Amino acid sequence: MDVYFYEAFEEEASLIQNLLCGKLLFDLTDKTIQESGHVIPPARVISVRTQSMIPIDWQDKLDGILSRTTGFDNLKAYKKAVKTPLALGYLEEYATRAVAEQAILLMLALMRRLPQQIQQFKHFQRDGLTGVEALGKNLLVVGVGRIGGEIVKLGQGLGLNVKGVDIVKRHNFVSYVERDVGLSWADIIICAMNLTDENVHYFSYNLLKKARSGVIFINIARGEHAPLYDLFRLVQEGHLGGLALDVFDDEPAIATALRTDQARQSEKARIIIDLLAYPNVILTPHNAFNTAEALRRKVQFSLDEIFYFLEHHQFRHQV
Repeated sequence: MDVYFYEAFEEEASLIQNLLCGKLLFDLTDKTIQESGHVIPPARVISVRTQSMIPIDWQDKLDGILSRTTGFDNLKAYKKAVKTPLALGYLEEYATRAVAEQAILLMLALMRRLPQQIQQFKHFQRDGLTGVEALGKNLLVVGVGRIGGEIVKLGQGLGLNVKGVDIVKRHNFVSYVERDVGLSWADIIICAMNLTDENVHYFSYNLLKKARSGVIFINIARGEHAPLYDLFRLVQEGHLGGLALDVFDDEPAIATALRTDQARQSEKARIIIDLLAYPNVILTPHNAFNTAEALRRKVQFSLDEIFYFLEHHQFRHQV
């Protein structure tokens, strides 16, 4: 077998099968490596997403690993852990617009109390459903790279007052501000940072307490930026007026626990279940990238990388 794909959800699997038909020997599963039960890799080249935990003892049984993501923190961690030189690849940008639109979607849904509206429709009751308009509200985007920059543009288009926080001030259309000044000013905070060793648990309880009471917090970047327990505590206290997450701290363990109905056996999965009881919380399954347009680009870029690797024994986008 030339390549094996893990974590290929239905639409992605269909595209892979259609585009690869007859060109390579391959197989795929919607499961992560740990859920698959595989003791040894089924091919010398495997492709994963963010939730597979790659066994250390596979290092001598693999030639290459492609993460079908633009983020490659999982591969950086694996590279640090293994001794065998191994080709590790990731994808170029494919979902900037999709992720930015999801961030704005979540923001508007919380501002207009959409979860409560849906819940109360069965009684056609409007009590407690009064939301707020985006026009004139203050949006702080923390991490203004490709995705953060697109979020800024979309926010500006909606008439929001938008400011950005970033070490590198790369965009001339962004009004930059110091972090703590921005926190005290913002009605909405969107995390769009890349993950580094320095910004793990960046949005801690103590940091978000500096934001004004009732602030909406949205994370579409990396779950490790915001500890789940801290966010839960801030929701319980009412300091966060709304919370939306598409990514989660310790996401592989949480995803596995939820998929296998073992949520009560995982502390962080239990927090997720408890958060779902709040009407001002929206949680989505790391799905911000998932539009038809972005998915087609993602699959095509993945296959291009695999074909390139099979010919050149390295990836074009190498960790």
